[in-house]
Parts: sequence; C-alpha cells; structure tokens
Amino acid sequence: QVQVVETGGGLVQAGGSLRLSCAASGRTFSNYYMGWFRQAPGKERELVAAISWNGLNTDYSDSVKGRFTISKDSAENTVYLQMSSLKPGDTAVYYCAAGSSSKAGWVATRGVEYHYWGQGNQVTVSS
Repeated sequence: QVQVVETGGGLVQAGGSLRLSCAASGRTFSNYYMGWFRQAPGKERELVAAISWNGLNTDYSDSVKGRFTISKDSAENTVYLQMSSLKPGDTAVYYCAAGSSSKAGWVATRGVEYHYWGQGNQVTVSS
C-alpha cells in the first residue's frame, strides 16, 4: 500500500507561483510513476502533468505547458509541481497520484492508470 499526501496549495494572485509537493510512503517509491491531476467545480478531472518512475520522461496538458514543471526526487520520496504564471483558470483541487509499472520510462496520462491518490489540495488563483 502506498499513501500520498499533497502539500503546498493556497491562494495566489494571477501571475504568481506556487509549488505543490507530494510525499509518498509505504513502499519503494522509486518504481512508481507519478501524476498531478486537477478538478475545478463543475468540470471533469484532468491530467496536469505526469512523470515516469525514472524521472526522465514527462507529459503536460497543453494548458500548462511552459508554465508548470513536474519533478521527482526518489531519494526523498517526493514529487513536485512547480506552477508559474498562474491564471484564474488554474483554480482547482489538485491531486497527486501514483502507479507502478515495470517500464522505467512509462508516463501514464489517464486517471485509471493510477492506483493511489492523495486527498487533494486547493489552489485558488485570484484575478
């Protein structure tokens, strides 16, 4: 069993930055690919960014490319989402998720591919 806990959300003005952290515990973290999803009120959950378990491959939604960066520190069992140039449209509850694969470079982009989810962390961007 793997537990994931997100921290770092909050309120920020448009154009500002925030960094979300996701700490994982319970099993060998280094073999887990990770992802960040978000869900805004009245909208479906969507992928924001994902990273392979070897940390070498990433994927981003078109809406955040060039503004958000996902990174993984296997030694610290933590994955980060650095968010810059934030917009009101980025307002949502952000979820961290983890899944396992034998493929070191695999990047999972669908929610069904993830086995463990955090509780969610609110990010609010004011205009």
